[in-house]
Amino acid sequence: MNVQSAINKEIFLPCDERLLVAVEVHRRKRRRRMSFLSLPKGDYKTYICVSVTKKKPRQLLITKLKKFGDSFSFVRRTQWTVEQLRQVDGNNPHKDTPEFDLVFDNTVDQWVANSSADKCIFVQILYHGCLTYCKRKEASLGKTGQTEKRQEPQLPLQVAPGPDDRTRQSASKAQPAQTKSCVSLSRPEFINCQSKLTRGGCSMNLAIYRCKVLVNHMKSIVAAKKTSASIKRTL
Repeated sequence: MNVQSAINKEIFLPCDERLLVAVEVHRRKRRRRMSFLSLPKGDYKTYICVSVTKKKPRQLLITKLKKFGDSFSFVRRTQWTVEQLRQVDGNNPHKDTPEFDLVFDNTVDQWVANSSADKCIFVQILYHGCLTYCKRKEASLGKTGQTEKRQEPQLPLQVAPGPDDRTRQSASKAQPAQTKSCVSLSRPEFINCQSKLTRGGCSMNLAIYRCKVLVNHMKSIVAAKKTSASIKRTL
């Protein structure tokens, strides 16, 4: 059983939730905080997860988990609703990087994933989870009629324009009514994210990133076996 399946079985299924994605991360800038309960670096692993409740009305949730030492169990540390998420910062709109920031109402977390592919999968699934959630929320507020009339519906999320989005900016200026309807709901803003994560071709990109994660995982297994073999020869 892989880590994501284990997390889903232990943490989310008992709470009647379904895990969408889980990514292992570590802090890019550690907070200066003294505590007698603090553990040395490397004694725990941190996972950021996106899940959805099974009961209606469905909620999109972001959860921080810890796995301490050699323990096989996970501990739920913090959980936020999508309404508490204000911004997702991809840190670089031009290339794949493992860094990303999550800005909530009361905190800012700066993370580094194990690989750029892990980060891209997380951002992409989070974005489309937010998109689906916002559409359902709009429908519950009786705004589906306006959405169906649009010839090219704008995503109900705020994505900061990149260097190649000048034509999109001009189009949005020509449709003030459409923009007004989109900003009527509070939603997270995705900035400094590559357009392939938030626009067309997402299914293909997601498959590519999953393949990269698998390749990285296989490489780490081979490297660990080589290290173990060299230690045995030394002994």
